[in-house]
Amino acid sequence: MIGEDGNQIGVMRTDEALRYAQERDLDLVEVAPDARPPVTRILDYSKYKYEQAQKQKAARKHQQQITIREIKFRPKIAQNDYDTKKGHVIRFLKRKDKVKITIMFRGREVTHPERGQQLLERLAEELQDLAVVEQRPNLDGRNMTMLLGPSKAVLSGQVDEQPTGDVPVVDADGAADGDDAPADEPAAAADAGDADSAVAGNADDPAGSAAADTSDADTSDADTSSAATANAATDDAAAAAADEALEPESERETAGSVKRRRT
Repeated sequence: MIGEDGNQIGVMRTDEALRYAQERDLDLVEVAPDARPPVTRILDYSKYKYEQAQKQKAARKHQQQITIREIKFRPKIAQNDYDTKKGHVIRFLKRKDKVKITIMFRGREVTHPERGQQLLERLAEELQDLAVVEQRPNLDGRNMTMLLGPSKAVLSGQVDEQPTGDVPVVDADGAADGDDAPADEPAAAADAGDADSAVAGNADDPAGSAAADTSDADTSDADTSSAATANAATDDAAAAAADEALEPESERETAGSVKRRRT
């Protein structure tokens, strides 16, 4: 039996060991039942269980959980689809996850495995700053796989998970701040300068402005008299034309009446 301080007490009968633990308000715990004789220890069992749980929690906290993601490609993948899937791979690697790249062959495509291998090598070369190849391309049936893991730079935090850039602030009119302000200030200054010039001109020469108003009035009166004269001439011409149109008809009536009398 081992005491609460960790020192060995010696071999004791079971009832004596229990009495010894009860006198100290502790528990008698069997730690090695298969030994001969069995090994027991006197301790506070509730405190012992709590300490064991805390140790397991600390151990799990320092452990890093590894997640394996999978992205599937085709040997004849288009460039846009390739860029999209490559972006997913980069996002997974920055989250410190491993990525399994799978090339799926269909039909006679399996007779050209070099195309899939070239695609995997191209992807690994483009991501060499973020990833390390943990498993080289391997053909398994109709699928060729390669495993990528995050690089040391990603694991050490030297690469940001989601890099952010400066985004210009846009106002309600859809223009960025600082774009229209320099252009508006000269325009406002020009408008103010024109208004000041107009006010200064009117204050310096009031007689000239009155003369200009009088000349404008005379011009308008002359235009009115000219229009009235033109209208009168037009009326006279219309009356003369009407008289000329009536004269032949009266002459024809007179000639017809003379002819009837002779008859």
